[in-house]
Amino acid sequence: MIIYHGSTVPVETPDILRSERNLDFGEGFYTTSNREQAVSWANIVALRQETETQFISIYEFDLEKAEKELTIIRFDEPDVEWLNFVCMNRSGRIHPTLYDMVFGAVANDRVYTVVQFYENGVYDEDEAIRRLKVDGLYNQILFHTEKSLKYCRFTGYEDLRGLK
Repeated sequence: MIIYHGSTVPVETPDILRSERNLDFGEGFYTTSNREQAVSWANIVALRQETETQFISIYEFDLEKAEKELTIIRFDEPDVEWLNFVCMNRSGRIHPTLYDMVFGAVANDRVYTVVQFYENGVYDEDEAIRRLKVDGLYNQILFHTEKSLKYCRFTGYEDLRGLK
């Protein structure tokens, strides 16, 4: 399986990143199987860092072997379990050693508003899920442990400067 990581530098050796903010699936190395999503992430990171440098790193991921040997949480669609998992991670309540990898939808800024309304009781589960399902969400694949990174092999990168 080919996966991508968007950033301001090529990432030949992925690492488990510790973030200052709580992310959808917790700390780790975030990737996607969708090239367009990786390009979007590279753009967002470049804007935050006020640079024009943008890259997508490309990896071969041994999904079949990983599924046999790792603890993987998979959310095939934005459902109640996914919503609660994202809410727990974004509030820092998930223990970091429960899983090696997570597969699921991205809670982008529009989605995050729904998540906030759900957490604050404005939306119930059914309303939050209804609103999430119309958003055409991209996927994200989180490598949460060093062990999981052994299934991810760097194959190259694309320099996105000048591509809009």
